[in-house]
Amino acid sequence: MASLSEAALKEMTQEERAAALGMTTEQLTGRSLYIEFEEGEEERYTYPWAPDVDFNKRTEINADDYDTTGVNNRIRDLMAEGYGTIVIQNPRGKHSIGVGILSRLNLIIEGSTGYFANGLIDGPNVRINGRVGWSCGENMMSGTVLIEKNAGSTFGAAIRGGDLVCRGSVGSRTGIDMKGGTIIVGGDTGALSGFMMQRGRMVVCGNAGKNLGDSMYDGILYIGGEIQSLGVDAVEAGLTDLDQAWLTRKLTQYGLVPDRGVAHFTKVVAGKQLWNYDNLEPHEKKLIL
Repeated sequence: MASLSEAALKEMTQEERAAALGMTTEQLTGRSLYIEFEEGEEERYTYPWAPDVDFNKRTEINADDYDTTGVNNRIRDLMAEGYGTIVIQNPRGKHSIGVGILSRLNLIIEGSTGYFANGLIDGPNVRINGRVGWSCGENMMSGTVLIEKNAGSTFGAAIRGGDLVCRGSVGSRTGIDMKGGTIIVGGDTGALSGFMMQRGRMVVCGNAGKNLGDSMYDGILYIGGEIQSLGVDAVEAGLTDLDQAWLTRKLTQYGLVPDRGVAHFTKVVAGKQLWNYDNLEPHEKKLIL
């Protein structure tokens, strides 16, 4: 594909942009699953009951003073008081910290968290200055989560939107059942990453383990290093100029652009042989698997 200017991109319809990126549109009950927000639709970005917070109003929570439920309740109480920047000190690996936040918030966690950190969120911007355990960002809807060190397995399980970023390496099954949004890994990812992926984009700057993209239905995987093996129905595709422009823009946002750029990334998509799996004859199923 020829290089596209910003003006040319703006003139393309959303169907043309989707096709250029290798995505597909699919009609369900008369509506497309491919949706873009428009400028001027700010009322759709927040819930009507969300507290009105001021990002310049800052406070801290000492997690030593609370259990997990207490920390999360304290976050909600402070948001109701208008605090828009909350710093959690001494998390000490507590599980399920910062879950279920459904409005705008600048949340900073000074340390490492345990399992299920920042799951079920819709809107906050989170920075974790440490490590995280399993399933960070599970079912995330929107916002950003940035982990400065490493993350455990099932990173971004069933994520639906937003940016989930780990500067270090992550465990196995990254983005399992991914339904949208963007996952970015600065290091390596483990086996079965992208398993049963349905939508969205995953970027791994390092290496990927066995069975990458196994049984993926749709979406795109970009791998900057070596791929140990591809999973069932995952195939390589050509990296277009539009892919490279998007990768450069997104990785620049988080300071993760490799020194040699992004032209070396491998693009992996669904082969779509499993889309009509139930209709295949037994011998055809064996050939696919």
